[in-house]
Amino acid sequence: MSTENSERPKPFSLIRSFVAADFLTLGNGACGSGSVLAAMQHLVTHEPRWLVLAMALLPVALVLDFADGRVARWRRKSSFLGADLDSLADVISFGLAPAAIAFAAGMRGALDVAILLYFVACGISRLARFNATAAALADESGKVKYFEGTPIPTSVFLVLFLAVLHATGRLSDDRWLGHWTLGGLVLHPLAILFALSGSAMISTIRVPKF
Repeated sequence: MSTENSERPKPFSLIRSFVAADFLTLGNGACGSGSVLAAMQHLVTHEPRWLVLAMALLPVALVLDFADGRVARWRRKSSFLGADLDSLADVISFGLAPAAIAFAAGMRGALDVAILLYFVACGISRLARFNATAAALADESGKVKYFEGTPIPTSVFLVLFLAVLHATGRLSDDRWLGHWTLGGLVLHPLAILFALSGSAMISTIRVPKF
């Protein structure tokens, strides 16, 4: 048997290398992806239930994001892909999905879109910085004591706020705070919350990690 054949990975070796925490992380990413698709379905059908579903999936993603770390520490076992899987899932669930929900909810002006793109870029940058600096921020036990910048899952609070507005009928055509026209470009003041959230992510604010 040749060396090339003997070193060929076994079928589904990637999946077989996953541990329990990784499947929770994949569940997080699936919820985020489902949220994006539900937001798109809302744009196509204009049925409120799809927007509600898009919003409802993100708290589930947050629970799974919290659980994967707990399970990894409880079982004292994580895969070599664990940190990367977590970051990629978080970008979808807490970066792209909230932006897609905001867009589907009516924040589709040119300035709104610019802010939502900025928000997603901030989330990506936040996660990249954490991955690059986690080792330097860790103490002797290897545990990171604080986050630099607000964690990207805090964007769920934005979605919960939008959910409250939707439930009270203030996310329809007569949107809360209305909209502004600046130089011919439309901006919904609600989008400013996403700008503030993104800026907090890339700030140097130290947030204790519990």
